[in-house]
Amino acid sequence: MLKSFCSSQIKLLKTSIAWEQQVRTTFILKRRYEPPLAKKNGPPRRLRAKHFLYDLVEDTGIKKRPDLEVVLKTYVEGVGDKGDVVAARPTFAYNKLLLPGLAVYKTEESVKQYAKTEMEKDKSTHSSPYAQRTVNMLNGLLLGVVMNKDQPWVIEKWHIKASLRKAGFVCPEDCITLPKERIEGPDMNKEGKIFFCTVVINNLENATVKCRIHHWSTDPSERLPYVPEFWKLPSEPLFGSEQEAASNNAEKKE
Repeated sequence: MLKSFCSSQIKLLKTSIAWEQQVRTTFILKRRYEPPLAKKNGPPRRLRAKHFLYDLVEDTGIKKRPDLEVVLKTYVEGVGDKGDVVAARPTFAYNKLLLPGLAVYKTEESVKQYAKTEMEKDKSTHSSPYAQRTVNMLNGLLLGVVMNKDQPWVIEKWHIKASLRKAGFVCPEDCITLPKERIEGPDMNKEGKIFFCTVVINNLENATVKCRIHHWSTDPSERLPYVPEFWKLPSEPLFGSEQEAASNNAEKKE
């Protein structure tokens, strides 16, 4: 009876199997005091306590790994075009480029395999790695165009240029295309209404910018009340429906 009881206790105290995982940690050390050399064919000299003092030279666990060079298989926004050899941090290269299949490791064979042909160079759809990012930002922008409430005006390209500069975009006037219809004021019926204009980036990419008219007066008593977060409010198109305005801009792009 006692023998069976002891065996059951041993089984209860038995631990589960621990999973072992390899940890790559290497510390490079250097002795603070050089140990004495033994005589030829003599017994090794006994080491003292000071000979077991070490100074840390390098911890490979916190060492910064070098950038990883990869060859892009297709256009990647903000990185490069097909055939470009780019250097990226290892984490970004593994997770964003290699695993999704957008790039391969740089080798002589991969550079030749994914190099762009002359036909592909002529039919390039992106002028730079960051051009598409700029297009996406402009397409999602609601640009406020502030016009005078007291003096007559007609919206011209330099008005859009100034409004873009206030929003953080530097754009020359010759890259801006206004709607065919003439927009003039002041007209309070046009307050808060939107229209579309086209911005050409590097003579290749086109971005459609949504603009909203806002009247402003130098006289504080004549100013319109401030509307908080006006960009979240529904807006009415200036020319017919919003779909017609967008289609007009699509014709201008062509």
